[in-house]
Amino acid sequence: MSPDESDKQFWLETVKEINPAPHTLIPLMPDKPNIEIKQHRQFAVKQEFSTYSKALEDSAFGGIDKATLKKFKQEEFKIEAILDLHGCREDDAFEKVEDFITQSYNTGKRCVIIITGKGALHQQDDIYAPRGILKRQTPQWLNSPRIRAMILVFKNPSERLGGAGALYILLKRKRES
Repeated sequence: MSPDESDKQFWLETVKEINPAPHTLIPLMPDKPNIEIKQHRQFAVKQEFSTYSKALEDSAFGGIDKATLKKFKQEEFKIEAILDLHGCREDDAFEKVEDFITQSYNTGKRCVIIITGKGALHQQDDIYAPRGILKRQTPQWLNSPRIRAMILVFKNPSERLGGAGALYILLKRKRES
């Protein structure tokens, strides 16, 4: 469809008093800064121990000696207390973890276990949806400064002690002041 003469005339009449814009060019996008590509990259990897605990393996950190670390890895410490978080909501679980670690430390317990569970998968849930909020959150809580001050090292124990659904924790010795 081509414009007829009346359309052209209408258009020319409409735009006759419009002045052209000045010839100043405005960049659409500002200059992009140069981005440096780092040569050394670090990737997160699944570890047997938490990041803090991994550093303890050199035995110069955290006051843990090789013999104690070996005994811990082989799960030779007697479990003196157990906290089971099954059925707890996240906010309640945090309080229980904090109270449990504090009470265990104050009463001189050395090795404890926290059972987080592996996380429930309900029928209506997406099979790819993340599960086990307590399983994911508890190690982060244990690394909070207040709680971490009482813990020497922790890890997921072998399957006989709960595997991925538990945390095997070695507490620091309480020093009498």
